[in-house]
Amino acid sequence: MPRPTAPRAITIGDYTLLAKLGEGGMGIVHLARKAGGDRVALKVLRPHIVGDDEARARLAREVTSLSRIRSRWVAEILDADPWAPIPYVATRYVPGLSLHDHVVEEGPITGPDLLWFATCLAEGVASVHAAGVLHRDVKPSNVLLEGRTPILIDFGLARVADDPKVTHTGWLLGTPGYLAPEILYGDDATTASDVHSWASTVAYAAMGRPPFGRGPSVAVMDRVRRGEHDLRDTPLAVRALLSAALDPEPARRPSLGQVIARLRDLAANGERCVTQRGGTQRGGTARVASLDPLTLPVGLVDERVGPPPTPPPTPPPPLVLTQVDRPPAPPIWNDPDGWDVHAQWQQHDDTDTDDDPWAEPVTPARPEPRLGVGEKLRRGVLLLAGSAVVGAAAAAYPWPSLAVVVVVVWLLRSGSLAASAAGERRRLRGPRWYDGAQLLLHAPWDLVRSVPVTVLLVLWSGGLAVSAALLSYAAAASQPVALGMIGSAFAVAVWTGPGGSRVRAPLNRVVRPLARPWRSWLVAVVVLVALALGGALVAVQQGTTWMPGDDRPFAGSLG
Repeated sequence: MPRPTAPRAITIGDYTLLAKLGEGGMGIVHLARKAGGDRVALKVLRPHIVGDDEARARLAREVTSLSRIRSRWVAEILDADPWAPIPYVATRYVPGLSLHDHVVEEGPITGPDLLWFATCLAEGVASVHAAGVLHRDVKPSNVLLEGRTPILIDFGLARVADDPKVTHTGWLLGTPGYLAPEILYGDDATTASDVHSWASTVAYAAMGRPPFGRGPSVAVMDRVRRGEHDLRDTPLAVRALLSAALDPEPARRPSLGQVIARLRDLAANGERCVTQRGGTQRGGTARVASLDPLTLPVGLVDERVGPPPTPPPTPPPPLVLTQVDRPPAPPIWNDPDGWDVHAQWQQHDDTDTDDDPWAEPVTPARPEPRLGVGEKLRRGVLLLAGSAVVGAAAAAYPWPSLAVVVVVVWLLRSGSLAASAAGERRRLRGPRWYDGAQLLLHAPWDLVRSVPVTVLLVLWSGGLAVSAALLSYAAAASQPVALGMIGSAFAVAVWTGPGGSRVRAPLNRVVRPLARPWRSWLVAVVVLVALALGGALVAVQQGTTWMPGDDRPFAGSLG
């Protein structure tokens, strides 16, 4: 048989395609590399988007403008060839998750990290405006996280969609919930439109959900047009700023310069961005006339001096979602909780008593990582204390402890699967009044389908527990100490093993809030340590109880 040959590498221009990163309406994005160069994100545009000379000339003009952008918050254009047989645009490659995926996997962004994120993202949008173009599609999937720093991607290229072959008058391009109301009305996009999209994206980062909710596109866009956003779970320090930026009237929104100045003031004052629940904010009633003129943070963007220039006069019509007829001007809704947005915009509430005193004031110009490290250490101490509790219980009552841990793991994994399935149903068809009943009806099936991976996880953890037992035997440890090490190793393996993400996700909803304020963390650690010491004392004083049996297994092997 002839030896099979390796598939030939695909090249576009001077770039060799390495892997597919994503796909959208404009084209396909590949990870690529030029010989002797760094990796880049290569966007290959679809033929029906850029097909004739007129469209290619438009793309060439757009690329010329965008190539002037040089900002650490933007994945700037490095190379492009609009006239190639397969037109492409190469941008800086950012090896990180999108904001959408980061929030799904890690949860919302909190504390000074949120102020840092919001300021960097605003600076990125401002640098695009400084080049004389608009972004038009700021949303969580177009923001990549490099560490904790946001990098804006996919800026400005939507302008090539201004082609009658691929658009229709009165139809819209974009993601519901992140489009500004004036775009839904069919008006031209402006810099204020990007401010609205910026606020929606920051609100998603802070809450872990879109500010205008989910459901059918028509319903979401109707809430956007009326300014019916829900910011209850955003930190009080930035809630007024986000509410003002989400005002349905573009003229009443703050400029990017005012946004950056406000965020800089919050960081300079040591705001911790602790979430406080409040009422649903309806109708952008905030005003920004009292703000100082445009003030830019020193050292964040060197390219921009003065306010952003006026955007080009012919923004692109967007891709089809649904047709929108402009209704009469929406009414201004009063806040049902009586919260004065205008007053909060000028001076936030300083009565928050849940601030973390361990947090250091952070200025956006230079991130301070100490809070993130401290919070991670506190979470780690909590988890170690929890594993110590499991170890102490195993030293006193091995079989009941093992049974309880296995059942808890099974229930946590089943509940996580049920919650994910319910969330996916709501995402696809919107919330329904019968969601709770449907969740209960699906519960037996969720219990069954979580069994295989739960068994795999328990076997994996049991293997590591056996390793701990062998180490204890080699060290001639006493029986309580050996059982404690076995129980703790089993708990750590359950947390980190295959399928453990379904265990970590629900437990993190308890661990993370406890680890943020140091007072609640300290109380939780004291309680867990007390439980561990109590279990160890029982094991030492009255010995190990092997119920429901009478004798320990493998007598003589341990202790």
